[in-house]
Amino acid sequence: MPNILIADDEKEIVRLLKIYLEAEHFNIFEAYDGAAAYDILLRESIDLAIVDIMMPKIDGYELIRKIRAGRYIPILVISAKTQLSDRILGIELGADDYIVKPFEPLEVAAKVKAHLRRTSAQQAPRENILTVGELSLDRDRCVLIKGGEQIELTRAEFKVLELFMQQPGRVFTKELIYEHAWYSEGGVDDNTIRVIISRLRDKTGAEYIKTIRGLGYRLENHG
Repeated sequence: MPNILIADDEKEIVRLLKIYLEAEHFNIFEAYDGAAAYDILLRESIDLAIVDIMMPKIDGYELIRKIRAGRYIPILVISAKTQLSDRILGIELGADDYIVKPFEPLEVAAKVKAHLRRTSAQQAPRENILTVGELSLDRDRCVLIKGGEQIELTRAEFKVLELFMQQPGRVFTKELIYEHAWYSEGGVDDNTIRVIISRLRDKTGAEYIKTIRGLGYRLENHG
């Protein structure tokens, strides 16, 4: 039975999500501030965390940093902060999804199940190094290697580049990119994708990632 952490200072939200997630046969751990949530993460084997941003003691952003400094588990942000900058910051710090309050509990439960399925599938054996031209992607360390230089990637940058390098030359729609990188099958966040593509071009070289107008993006093989 997967262990799910719900961290939110609004107890009614924690209780509501607990009802829906326990109905899906998940084991729920509750925390009402960031410090308590982090203590649970240190003590328990948590498979996925649902994290609010505005919490006392340790806010959600810092909690995400602490989680990502240790190990990988899916992180879903639920927050009343609706600005694009807040959503991008959450994703850049390592959140896998960003859900705006008020939300539909059934949608959150569906996203939890989808993220856990993806995580399970990614644990299957795979090729550790992807190479396209002079680019190499180390999937164990989540770093890009170009011309002998190691280039650090954020989680979102890594997921998008991994998708491109698995099938160079293929055109990926924004919908496919968003679903792969953020595990979301809902609406596409165009601004978030544009930010990630721009940063990847800075790191790979602008010649690698080509915009296919009206369709999406593809990775060119310049080997």
